[in-house]
Amino acid sequence: MIHLYTGNGKGKTTAALGLALRAAGAGKRVFIAIFVKGKPYSEHELLHKIPGITYKLYGRDCFIMHQPEPADVKAAQHGFREVKKIVSEQDTDMLILDEICIALHYQLINTEEFVRFLQQIPGSVEVVMTGRYAPEALYEISDLITEMQEVKHYYQQGIEARKGIEY
Repeated sequence: MIHLYTGNGKGKTTAALGLALRAAGAGKRVFIAIFVKGKPYSEHELLHKIPGITYKLYGRDCFIMHQPEPADVKAAQHGFREVKKIVSEQDTDMLILDEICIALHYQLINTEEFVRFLQQIPGSVEVVMTGRYAPEALYEISDLITEMQEVKHYYQQGIEARKGIEY
């Protein structure tokens, strides 16, 4: 199945990581490709300690406040190549593509090429995609779609991102 967690609300990556824990607990191999983000987040402190879970960062720093640079494109393209290799080698049971929607939105990865890749993934691999601004093509191909909707957020009160909660 192909899962899509998108929308402007908080919780997309958190939902995907919950699935990763569940899959690893069932003895499945999970690969988490983290696009756009280049700095380590608190969850990365534990992910490498969980048997069955592998993750890799394919970003430099979060460029959301400005346009991506050529190095951002290069990092995302490198990640996409590695993800394709992992799938072709049948080296994972669950593939999590964190912030892939952002990478597609900013055209770091071509959406049509990405959708073709999704269509070729064996049915034995569970695919989980996260990020705001999911292109329509992902809505069409996904089997499960959850849109996180922001109703109220403490950022609006000037509260900064907190370690262990937002990063």
